[in-house]
Amino acid sequence: MTSSTGPNNRTTQLPLRRQTFGFTLLEMILVMLIICTMLAITAPSLRGFFASRETKDAAEQILALTKYAGSQAVAEGRIYILNFDVREGDYWITVRDQGLYRDLGTEMGRRFSLPRDTTVELDGIPNEVNPWAYYIEFDATGRCQPGRIRLINRREEVMTLICPTATEQYYITTEDDPVNQWY
Repeated sequence: MTSSTGPNNRTTQLPLRRQTFGFTLLEMILVMLIICTMLAITAPSLRGFFASRETKDAAEQILALTKYAGSQAVAEGRIYILNFDVREGDYWITVRDQGLYRDLGTEMGRRFSLPRDTTVELDGIPNEVNPWAYYIEFDATGRCQPGRIRLINRREEVMTLICPTATEQYYITTEDDPVNQWY
């Protein structure tokens, strides 16, 4: 709207009513309801994703321990052992020192635990004292005990670490990998 004012016949703008844009409380509640519904639908599948990720992380950690034990055995000229307690789901490295096996006393030698609801099956040497304990030996020549370590989570997803021969290193594979069929 314009109006004429004064002798100069100038036009001025009359103030218009300001419009405000925003959301009403009802609209915000409706959007929150939609978001909560979407989260409730997707949450169960996300839970499975994280369980799979934990199992993969544990497999990668075990692989790192096998590489560490192998390299330390060669560097120090001693036997390193990767120990597993299948009942408790623990694994750790020890070193043979003057005929006895002792803890490393470092971060790599601490006891690690498998994720909850993850089981381990392995081809290792059973411990004569503890029927739930197994171990894999890494010697000073760079050789290791060949075998297979299978981690199985509650959704029956399997991560497998394999070492086909004593002169090779462990590596991670999945059950549907054709390389895994050597057993």
